[in-house]
Amino acid sequence: MKREPKKVRGVFEKVRGSGIWWICYYDSAGRKRRERMGSWSNAKALYEKRKTEARLGRKLPEKLRAKAINFSALAQDTIRYSQTNKMSYRQDVYRMSKLLGWLGNRVAESITPQEIEEWLSDQAQANEWKPATVNRFKALLSLTFRLGMQNGKITVNPARLVRRRREDNAKVRFLSKDEEKQLRFAIEADAPEHLCEFELALHTGMRRSEQYSLTWDCVDFERRLITIARSKNGEMRHIPMNKAVLETLGELYSASSRSGPVFVSARRGQSLIGPRHWFEPAVAKAKVEGFTWHCLRHTFASRLVMAGVDLRTVQQLMGHKTLQMTVRYAHLAPEHQLAAVERLCEVPQEGPSDTRTDTGPGAAEHQPASAVN
Repeated sequence: MKREPKKVRGVFEKVRGSGIWWICYYDSAGRKRRERMGSWSNAKALYEKRKTEARLGRKLPEKLRAKAINFSALAQDTIRYSQTNKMSYRQDVYRMSKLLGWLGNRVAESITPQEIEEWLSDQAQANEWKPATVNRFKALLSLTFRLGMQNGKITVNPARLVRRRREDNAKVRFLSKDEEKQLRFAIEADAPEHLCEFELALHTGMRRSEQYSLTWDCVDFERRLITIARSKNGEMRHIPMNKAVLETLGELYSASSRSGPVFVSARRGQSLIGPRHWFEPAVAKAKVEGFTWHCLRHTFASRLVMAGVDLRTVQQLMGHKTLQMTVRYAHLAPEHQLAAVERLCEVPQEGPSDTRTDTGPGAAEHQPASAVN
């Protein structure tokens, strides 16, 4: 039976049983280093040598003193990754521009968790960021450092140690029928060419990024399905088209080139980035308080629940990864909850007449038949 090598601090196998041993140590400058060696004995000898060199303040051989990687170099890798793998690519570009304005050419491994925490807090206070916004910046930073580690450019991820803000996901803002009328009137008055975008959001519940990246090859009129190739969760999902959606997309299809993006700018002929330029003025004109584009998604889910659609189906239509994310809409079905508790009144209640003696007036009426007979 093969004897396993003795455990030595700083000497390890990356892949257990591979026979390829590595060492991990801190050099004279306090920087964490890793080196690959073949056998365990060679790794142990090199580890002891490196520790002695560090104690004596000796510099490492030139080939081991790798050039420090700046944050800007990691940022380029992250943006390329985002463009290929994420629906939030445009948002990532915007957020990264702010991060580069702060960190720029800082050596990536010199950035500390405390610095990140302080910057996020300062920005949240100065710009009135909500917890969700802070978390998005924190997530982008964490992704940047994580990709840097995977690519072998850095060895630490300081953003991993930064606390995540608690988001208030319980709040649901949806559009009432009166508010919808007011908002429709405002859109028809100032931006009638965008009414179809509003209609589609109300009747599909698509995320903004999903809707504005939609292309005609993802619309199946025959099967009445919209296919989202890669949702926020990274998975494909299908959205059924009701009559309103079918009519809206049918009109757009007839007036389009029938290929490429569904929503195209009338001025530039390019894919629309989003609805902000026309939607926010319409909301202000309609005087609908505290309402954003994402609230149309809340409206879609809320109306389904209020119409009696079960939560599991709502989860599938919304593209939620877990049912817990959908449960926040459960309170909008009071009639169904009332019907549930009303069933308790339908359950026959057995009295304790078989164990008591009733001697009052009309006792015979309330006695079991066996007792009367």
